[in-house]
Amino acid sequence: MKQPTKNSTLQLKAFLDHKVSLYNTTAFIDMDPISIPHQFNRKEDIEISGFLIATISWGKRPQIIKSGLKLMALLGNAPFDFVMSANQKQINKLDSFVYRTFQPIDIKYFIKGLRNIYKNHGGIESVFNKYATSDSLQPAIHHFRKHFFEPTHPEHAQKHIADPYAGSAAKKMNMYLRWLVRQDDRGVDFGLWKHIKPAQLSCPLDVHSAKVARHLGLLTRRQNDAKALLELDTNLRLLDATDPVKYDFALFGIGVFEGI
Repeated sequence: MKQPTKNSTLQLKAFLDHKVSLYNTTAFIDMDPISIPHQFNRKEDIEISGFLIATISWGKRPQIIKSGLKLMALLGNAPFDFVMSANQKQINKLDSFVYRTFQPIDIKYFIKGLRNIYKNHGGIESVFNKYATSDSLQPAIHHFRKHFFEPTHPEHAQKHIADPYAGSAAKKMNMYLRWLVRQDDRGVDFGLWKHIKPAQLSCPLDVHSAKVARHLGLLTRRQNDAKALLELDTNLRLLDATDPVKYDFALFGIGVFEGI
């Protein structure tokens, strides 16, 4: 990989903009977990399938996608209808779903938690609209998590939604929010939520993007935590204040496909 000079913001921006154009294409969809919500057209189906797939998005992507397809089949390929109307017998069929540490007890509660969000809080988008600040969605992630776990729940399920207020970079939730909020002419992200701006998003900070960000001087903190996320967000906003998270495609693509 040809590197930009360290002291040139313009060179770094041009370099990363090129990588965004290279990886932010529809060809990216089939090999990524975002392919699961792309199977749906209904807003709520996209929201719910995206949330569930983002929740299990760790490990190798082919396995995530395989498990995501299995989960959607168990939901009758109608996730919103299942969340809102499934009876206990139908929910118990989820006992066959396991992905790594995401156990049947977790997915069965997640249906309950989502039902609470849609019945009592106006839906996922409504919660994020309510708690978003002008420059961040991290407070909204915290409050969404609180509302999600309002019903009686197994403690084990809490580990699957990270809390920025506890110091987490909340990679999965930030990836999910990118999917729902960003809108461009590339066809990857959905841009379904119109009241939240891409400028409020934070970059999903995973092992690949963090390694490349450090390599390029965009990140100095060693831990992949909330403080590192803030540092990366700040530096990406210097490159594009209106759509900083487009650089997720560049950082992730370089890390995964170019071996950095």
